[in-house]
Amino acid sequence: MVRELKEVQGIIFKRQKYKEADLLAKIMTKNDGIITLIVKGALRPKSRLSAAMINFSAGTYVIYTNGHGLSNLRTYKEVKQFDGLYQDLTKNAYASFIFDLIDHAFVEYQPLGRYYDLAMFALKKINDGVDSEMITQIVQMKLLSAYGVEPQLAHCVICGKEKGIFDYSIKMGGVICNDHFGVITSRMHLKPKETAVLRTIGLLPIERLGTIKISEETKKATRKAIDRIYGATIDLNLKTKKFLDELKLF
Repeated sequence: MVRELKEVQGIIFKRQKYKEADLLAKIMTKNDGIITLIVKGALRPKSRLSAAMINFSAGTYVIYTNGHGLSNLRTYKEVKQFDGLYQDLTKNAYASFIFDLIDHAFVEYQPLGRYYDLAMFALKKINDGVDSEMITQIVQMKLLSAYGVEPQLAHCVICGKEKGIFDYSIKMGGVICNDHFGVITSRMHLKPKETAVLRTIGLLPIERLGTIKISEETKKATRKAIDRIYGATIDLNLKTKKFLDELKLF
């Protein structure tokens, strides 16, 4: 494929030194997927590109690309930083984990579609001070489909019942109603409220999510449940998750 200049709108979310004064930076875009950019001279003191390469900068970038492999950043315009993430270690850690999850769910240049909107939703909410833990749990539940293990949350996986008391079964791939609690040994034994939270954040469109008010006890339980779901269904060992867990302990 012939190389061409192309404008992409996206979010810088990962960067590392490359050679003496260059950077490798990952940008997440909606229609062109995740792209790794070579940014020539970005580490030089007078580089005009360095300001646009801060993690969680969002804007329009002009790249030289052929649609696979490494692309080159030529220039940028209308770039803004999410200062709340840049200045707060905890917010930054949550956002980094979210983008790492999305990064591992897609190959480079694979269009992200609604998952780009999900990433931008999470970035804005965390930057604005909305509960970072719950935003992360929302992303994790909605991202399961991108990994090919979307759970059945709308109704009982056995009988189809949509309302009532539910629990979650990793083995069954979704929720089961209390009519089957006595025979499904693989259920997680979550409290009804905890299962209700998982169903709500997994099913409700992000544009309809209002103020999130959940007790710390419930939040801790749903976090453990989601960690179990990911551990049993997706083979991931992310440094960003390990750092986030260590930060929580601290």
